[in-house]
Amino acid sequence: MTHRFAFLAAPLFLLSAAVAAQDQPTASPEPAPSVPQTVDVVIQTELGNIRLALESERALVTTANFLRYTDQKRFDGTVFYRAMRLAWGDQPNGLIQGGTQMNPKRILKPIAHEATSQTGVLHKAGTISMARYDPGSATGDFSILLSDMPGLDADPASANPDLAAGFAAFGHVVEGMDVVQAIWNAPVDPEKGEGALKGQMIQQPVKIISVRRAPKQ
Repeated sequence: MTHRFAFLAAPLFLLSAAVAAQDQPTASPEPAPSVPQTVDVVIQTELGNIRLALESERALVTTANFLRYTDQKRFDGTVFYRAMRLAWGDQPNGLIQGGTQMNPKRILKPIAHEATSQTGVLHKAGTISMARYDPGSATGDFSILLSDMPGLDADPASANPDLAAGFAAFGHVVEGMDVVQAIWNAPVDPEKGEGALKGQMIQQPVKIISVRRAPKQ
């Protein structure tokens, strides 16, 4: 009798364990991290194409500005005119700059400044960022970085308003960094340019044929 009870007790124990397991709350899966929305554009240059993903969610104002210039074809026929080459650090180190060059027939009204401390879009290799004078003066000129340049990020602790604001990064290159580097390697005119820009102006500026929205890949 004892052995028979032990035999019957085992299935009862297993059944009780199964019921108890069913009563335990099931852990909900962790939600997938949200991916910020982006809009792709292609800059067609005479040296090849540069494809960019613009941060339409995190840097809404700056991206909307760039897309206005794109949709109105205001970049078509402009040029990359500057190659800033930094002699220190890992190479290539610096940026290229292009756009409307304050041409009154091309530029739109300046836009509000979006600091990196607000958007979280930082100045890394391949980042596109707005060129400006004072914060809030950006129109239709932009830079593409060949290296990480954290000095362009906002530093809210700085007593210098310019450093506190930093520059407005708003996207990154997804294809065509070889074209960016080819533009950066173009010969510069040692006498061309004023102030800090002297010696950074490309001798034969690289033509921007068109800038257009592109479907997601």
